[in-house]
Amino acid sequence: MSTIPTEGTTLTAPFPYRADQHAAALQALAVFVVQSEMILASWDSYSEKHTDTDGWPHDDESYGWRKVQRDAQTWRAFEPVRRSARYLLATARFQLQHIAASDIEPRWPWQLSELAQALDRLEALRTEWAKAREDRRISQPAHAQFIDALAERNAEAWSELDTWSIHGHALLDLHFVALKAPAPAPIAVADPTRLPTTSRSAVRR
Repeated sequence: MSTIPTEGTTLTAPFPYRADQHAAALQALAVFVVQSEMILASWDSYSEKHTDTDGWPHDDESYGWRKVQRDAQTWRAFEPVRRSARYLLATARFQLQHIAASDIEPRWPWQLSELAQALDRLEALRTEWAKAREDRRISQPAHAQFIDALAERNAEAWSELDTWSIHGHALLDLHFVALKAPAPAPIAVADPTRLPTTSRSAVRR
């Protein structure tokens, strides 16, 4: 994976992140996009070999556990991105407002909204899971019940993680366009943690 360049105007990092932090956040996203595509490709290959012509699994139990593995791998791959995802989205929205209209891809505003809503859902799932873990710590359920609950969380999160896999490259594309943009005049910038959301994206299954 090549290093993400950060040289350029203040459009590349308008919020209080150091240049190395900004580069690390972008690099983590780029790594996730590649990793998630590899995870999905591996799953697609497995699914094709272990289902009939109508798409039904040859072995429901084995197929189910392989899907659990896919979901868990994707969740873990996204964790380095999650820590700076709000910052990356806020930066991208700022960049979108200040780069030349001729450099803007029509899909970018929609993609940013899809990413924001997916992140909202992922954060909600993290909050729900933290509470569930605390409840289980008190009730001390069987290990199998804990594993099942974790698998359920990952399954619920997978479509949102898939949204970041599909549309995350928009943040990288915006960054590279911003590298060549002239520096904007100083303006008040919205809180990076408060981003509007719109409709959910289509889900790959």
